[in-house]
This record gives sequence, structure tokens and C-alpha cells, in this order.
Amino acid sequence: MFDGGMTMTFNTTVNCPPVLGNLSKNRSQCRTRPTPSIAVQMYSSLLQTDESGNLPESKKLSGSCSAIFKCQAQNSLLSQANTVGIIGGVSVLSTLIFLEKLVCWSSRNGEECVPFVVCSDPALDEGLISQGSIHSSSGEIAQKEGNHEPIVENLRNKRVFLEQSGARCIVTPCHISHAWHDEISEGCSLPFFHVGECVARELKEAKLKPLDAGSTVRIGVLATYETIGAGFYQEKLQKQGFEVVLPDKGTMEHILIPAIESLNRRDMEGARNLLRVAIQVLLISAVNVVILASDELQNLLPREDPLVKKCIDPMDALARSTIKWAKSAKKVHKKT
Repeated sequence: MFDGGMTMTFNTTVNCPPVLGNLSKNRSQCRTRPTPSIAVQMYSSLLQTDESGNLPESKKLSGSCSAIFKCQAQNSLLSQANTVGIIGGVSVLSTLIFLEKLVCWSSRNGEECVPFVVCSDPALDEGLISQGSIHSSSGEIAQKEGNHEPIVENLRNKRVFLEQSGARCIVTPCHISHAWHDEISEGCSLPFFHVGECVARELKEAKLKPLDAGSTVRIGVLATYETIGAGFYQEKLQKQGFEVVLPDKGTMEHILIPAIESLNRRDMEGARNLLRVAIQVLLISAVNVVILASDELQNLLPREDPLVKKCIDPMDALARSTIKWAKSAKKVHKKT
């Protein structure tokens, strides 16, 4: 829920069960701030794909491979009515962070963790990273240009793979992948959560009040050129009645990009100070909250920094929406 500072708060004592086929009830302590760790132990079924993300002819879902999937479907993890299918994000790190949130937050108070199956392909990362970089050679906000079909086809194949693996809903903890959410979800009969819709809905439910009399509630967005250019955060927020405030060209070129460059040089203090300035620029425009829609910007500021209370990670909203769906689906399945 939102506290007075517009930050999402959570129980600080939660437990993480390991994931091995079915979920064990043995639990190990989780950290308050989710970071990748051995607390999340994953059982992985390895199927190699070609460069386009397709299964090679010898491994397509026919013959012996079909039998493998039939066998897997009998596993209690893959046959549960609330199994979550996760398409990996730009990096394995961002996927692990999302997984730990999913595991920790769904298993608090001794509850069983939400079952999930993950499809993470490091070969896809290079293409997504090139699309989602904060840097832009032209200095302009990138638009949906170029041939994205190979990336879309790859992500769509992974979605189908998850469906065939027993998933009952699909999520992807990746900002840039949502630029093609409609294309990836085409033909999908399962719920396929959109991170923009999740965060916009939570902000609407928080019943925020405008900071300027007579105006609408303003929401700031700090993101990569490609994510901003894709426009899905703006669209979903505006549908909920919010006014969206984006960083201008000067802020991107002289503040945000230098912040990432400092981060890459491991100049953490320089990166933090520049990020603080970027956030302050949006806050001056009377925004209620700033969405940090970039993995590079997450966890950069220390937790005690006052500006953290004015920022949210949209992947938190995606995790909460996924958990809410999974628990509801489990209850419905028990009743039937």
C-alpha cells in the first residue's frame, strides 16, 4: 500500500521457499530489499533454441519431445491453476530481482509461494539492450523504428513455450519488452499483464490529490529513450486520468545520460547526485510521484534518501498484480 510519502511499503519479515518441481515448505530468510540470492533456487528445464528463439526441428513439440511435455504437465508445479509464466527481462539480474519479489511477497505469513516457470534467454538480451539503452546517438527520444520483428517473434515464441509448459498467466519483468506487448500477446488466451496498466491502476487506487489547485494529478516518468518513445506508460497513465510529465531533452542529455555514464564508471556518488537532480526537475513540475522505469536507475539511491519516498518501481506493481491474480486463481480452483 502507499504510505504518506507515496512509497510502496511491505512487511519486512518474509520467507522464501526454494523452488524445485513442487515448492518446498522449508524456507530461508529473505532480505527486506529484494536482491538476487540463493534464497531463490530454481529448477530449470533446458531446451535449446536457435537464434530466432524457435525450437530446432529435432526439438519441436512432437514425438518424444511431446511426451516430455506430457510428463511435465503431470508435475504439480506445472499443472497448478495459478502457475505464472515469466518471460525473462533485459538481463538475468532484473529477472532474478522480480522472481525474488514474487517469491518473498507471495509467501509471507507462512503461505506457499506462487508457482512459476521461467524462460530466460541471454541471447535475446543483446537485442533488447540495444533497443532499451538510455543513450541515443541523435539525442532525440527514440521512436518505434527499424525492424523489431525478430525480437517480437522471439518473445512470442517464448510466450507460447510458457503456455505449453503449464503457465496460466504471463508476465515479463522488462520495460522495453512492453513496447511490443500487443504483438507478443497476439493470440494468447491467458491473462498477459502489462506493467503500465498495473502501475497506473495502483496509482488510481491510491486516490492521489493534485499538488496544484485546479490541476490534475501529475505523474513523472524517468526512463530510457526507447521506453519513453514507445509511449505505453504515458498511454496507460493518461487512461486513468493522470497528467504525465517527462524529462525534457536537456534533462536527458545533461543529467540522466551522464548519470548512467557515471554508474558505468562506478562513480556511484556522481550517479546518485545526477539522479537526484533529474528527480528534482520533475518534482518542481508538481508531480506526485516519479516512476523510475529503468533497471539502471533502481536501487541507486540509498533507502533513507527522502527522494526515494517520491519514487516507485513499476515492477513492484507488476509483482503485486501477479500475486493477487495467482491467489485468486487458486481460490477459484479450490472451489471448483
